[in-house]
Amino acid sequence: MRTGSEPTTARSSLRVRFWLSVWGVVWTVAGTAAFALAGHPGWALACGMLFLVVAADLAFVVRHIRQGPHYQPGRDVPPYEPPHGPPTDRP
Repeated sequence: MRTGSEPTTARSSLRVRFWLSVWGVVWTVAGTAAFALAGHPGWALACGMLFLVVAADLAFVVRHIRQGPHYQPGRDVPPYEPPHGPPTDRP
């Protein structure tokens, strides 16, 4: 529900999440390779699984960035009025 008190200069944190995910991909790939070469398969597997999580987050972030901005009401749109009367979905 729109209340009219939303910040007018709000920005999306998708770019920050994108760069943090890229940083996570770099470190998890490096960690997986380093642990595999050092002979620690358990730690390499843990880093590999973390890589999958970070890569999935990166894919979602890129998808949301490519979708572009969504409609946000401007200053000339007044806040929504709360519903009046008893709720109709309760018995």
